[in-house]
Amino acid sequence: MSQRDSRDGQAEAGGSVERVRQALLAAGHPDTIRGFPEGTRSAAEAAAAVGCDVAQIAKSIVFRAGDRPVLVIASGANRVDPAKVEAATGLRVEPAKGRWVREVTGFAIGGVSPVGHLTPPLVLLDEDLFRLPRLWAAAGSPSHVFETEAGALLRLSGGQRAAIREETPA
Repeated sequence: MSQRDSRDGQAEAGGSVERVRQALLAAGHPDTIRGFPEGTRSAAEAAAAVGCDVAQIAKSIVFRAGDRPVLVIASGANRVDPAKVEAATGLRVEPAKGRWVREVTGFAIGGVSPVGHLTPPLVLLDEDLFRLPRLWAAAGSPSHVFETEAGALLRLSGGQRAAIREETPA
């Protein structure tokens, strides 16, 4: 695991990591951002870089409800069921495309953080995250994550808990 100082790579992150850092600090959350040159784009890559179980990765999935962003923060071990997202929000949603995600959130896919969005999203947190004592979430770039816990994510994001995991057939 080759960690670099969280302030390295700010130029390639386009300031989005610093935006996340400032959002965390403004909310009273410690600066736990860590950078990994090998990347943390997927939940599996992030878990390998951090040295944790993939379930401890709080992955950000962006949906689109018309022009409104809906952010689902899910356990890295889970697939998100769009029908459950619709039931929890009362909105018709579709997976958001990369360009729209960047324009609306200010983050590239693979680096979408739970905080620091350009347009505040409606946020749902996977119930399964609350079973884990420690989590890692994207920190604004595909090579940065921050350490947190589910209660803090709920407070930081202004989200709500929801059962959004896709059930696998037995």
